[in-house]
Amino acid sequence: MNLSNKKISPSDLLASQFLEKAKEFNASIELIKVLKSRTYRIGESHILVRASSEGNRRYFFGINYITVEEIANLDNPFIAFICGSVEKTVIIPAKIFFKHLPNISHDRNGEYKINIDNDLNIVLAGRNNRIDCSTFINNWNLLLSPPVIHEEAKNTVEESLHSILQGRLIEIGNIRGYQTYCPNKSKKFNEKKLDEITTLEICPQLQFSDYNLLRQIDVLWFRNRGSNFIPEYAFEVELSTGVWSGIGRMATLMDYENVRFYIISNDAKKYKQVINSFSEYEERYKFVSNDLIGELYSAELNLKDLRIDIGL
Repeated sequence: MNLSNKKISPSDLLASQFLEKAKEFNASIELIKVLKSRTYRIGESHILVRASSEGNRRYFFGINYITVEEIANLDNPFIAFICGSVEKTVIIPAKIFFKHLPNISHDRNGEYKINIDNDLNIVLAGRNNRIDCSTFINNWNLLLSPPVIHEEAKNTVEESLHSILQGRLIEIGNIRGYQTYCPNKSKKFNEKKLDEITTLEICPQLQFSDYNLLRQIDVLWFRNRGSNFIPEYAFEVELSTGVWSGIGRMATLMDYENVRFYIISNDAKKYKQVINSFSEYEERYKFVSNDLIGELYSAELNLKDLRIDIGL
């Protein structure tokens, strides 16, 4: 197959033109490979690029909730909506867009239907309700000169995704009625510190485990039994290609036969290499990809909303 003859979709072509435009500003450009969405680091910003071919009176985009959530958690996050031409691009801060999501229609799968009118304003629910995007149209200065973030507050993409996966696991546990614990108090998920969404501020001490290891496990779910906390699920998020210490940390719960151990990662090959060192306990561990956690989280939120809607 001759790749040079491969037809480029209109949206891919617009995205390519957008990146070429960014080069005119001498901005460094890097594709964020950790995320599945078309997201780039341009200068000091992270930007999700979406494109729609020339419309009649409106431009239409589809974005999944979990994608927006991942982008909004990055440092200096933006979404670029290319409306038929690079010269008609809305470069909106992702956090502003994220706050308006409740007023944008979506389906049960968390797919949001983004409409941008001919004046390049984002359409919201309600008559003549819009996000005024006049200050965001072709605003490359906003993208290339974002607010300065203190060095201590900066996160790598991997650190941000790690916090997102922890946050999703905590929220799933909360929805299911577990008591949840996470050691990363200051990391954020959806503008909240992780210790604001866990139900346990301090990790319970257990008789048959090393407490120093136990309290470092990324996410724990407990059940109440009288005044005691019984561990039922343990999760470690492994995004680094280096040493996976999480498998060893969870082994401190090995004497609790009911506890299930989960490794969350997209590197199945690395998981297999590491788990071979724990071959006698291999059946206790389960590998789950990052994307499946996102899908489960979205499904749990939808089910929660549906239960509320029908009162059952």
